[in-house]
Amino acid sequence: MTSSLYTRIGGAAAVRATVVKLYEKILSDDLLIPFFENTDVDRLRASQITFVTYAFGGANNYTGRSIRNAHEKSVKNGLSDKHFDAVAGHLKSAMEELNVPADLIDEALKIVGSTRNAVLNK
Repeated sequence: MTSSLYTRIGGAAAVRATVVKLYEKILSDDLLIPFFENTDVDRLRASQITFVTYAFGGANNYTGRSIRNAHEKSVKNGLSDKHFDAVAGHLKSAMEELNVPADLIDEALKIVGSTRNAVLNK
């Protein structure tokens, strides 16, 4: 049996480092920053760490809001495929900077891609 992506990328420390680096990139991107005005970024990072842990197979007890519900306000404010693609690009870049192997990055991006319709409320 293959271990989870969560385990193969390095567990909790790797997920935390990835999410921290991801949000450094997102919060410096003029395209994305408007969606994070008046947002408690520390709370958002913590929530994202929990979600990524779940999505990558590290826990089976995610109790946060649904992806669709969490992004509903942003969709009403214009969140679209170009924003989704920008975040995915930042995730890829963050993981590359953390020296995650390319095959694991590809696997992570497939998981992220599978959430597109829910995130964008399609």
